[in-house]
Amino acid sequence: MTKLLINKFTILKILIEFNFYCAAVLLISLSFLCFSDEYSLFIFNENLYGALDNNLRMIMIYLAITECVILLYCYITKGFRLMMLVGFFLILMIGSMEFYGEINTVEIDDQFKIFFLYTGTSHIIYGILADIEKRMSINKDDDIFEKN
Repeated sequence: MTKLLINKFTILKILIEFNFYCAAVLLISLSFLCFSDEYSLFIFNENLYGALDNNLRMIMIYLAITECVILLYCYITKGFRLMMLVGFFLILMIGSMEFYGEINTVEIDDQFKIFFLYTGTSHIIYGILADIEKRMSINKDDDIFEKN
């Protein structure tokens, strides 16, 4: 029975990791593709809104660069618990985009909501998984020290 639970947890872990890496690649690639009207998944009505719409494109580029830096930091420190916070802020971007659109009277593509909800949720779940793994390894280390 224990072996079956371990296998289910391992499969779930692999699926969560795969989903996270897909979300990270999607976030970085779609953000960089915002530079081009031809390849962008999101609709930017540049003819109507001009410079304000270009500001939104730049926000997406900064977001991609920030994601790359945070991922690099997490790989170096081998600590992905930070992804919970990153995911929280990605979900907050939904409201920030709506606020930006309201204040500047710019129409924001509805696909941004789905995009940020998916990437944010994926980051949060992966951060929770990393936190659980870290706590489990700490508990194993404590058990080893108590036995000695």
